Amino acid sequence: MAEKAQKPPAHLSPAARKFFRGVVEDYSLSEHHIKLLVLACEALDRGEQARITIADQGVVFTDRFGCPRAHPCVAIERDSRTAYARLLRELALDFGEDDDVARPPALADNRGY
Repeated sequence: MAEKAQKPPAHLSPAARKFFRGVVEDYSLSEHHIKLLVLACEALDRGEQARITIADQGVVFTDRFGCPRAHPCVAIERDSRTAYARLLRELALDFGEDDDVARPPALADNRGY
């Protein structure tokens, strides 16, 4: 794997870059896995941006007709969390045999069964 692929992209937040570096240090990833990891980090950042906006502006706003509506960032945060979880599942990072944490079974496609 090239050194260039092991550096986190500059557009990621410091927290996402730290996560990226930790995964790259702990796991041997192919180029396509690096791309999935970048997408996961971007989803993590997008969800955090939406969360901050919601904290500032609220979960609900009033539309022009005076009806309460969910803030658009609620959907962005939800979709980002879903994308992040799916990308991590797609990466199939193994956390070790000794972990007592119950994990859902791996997808058949991820493990080559």
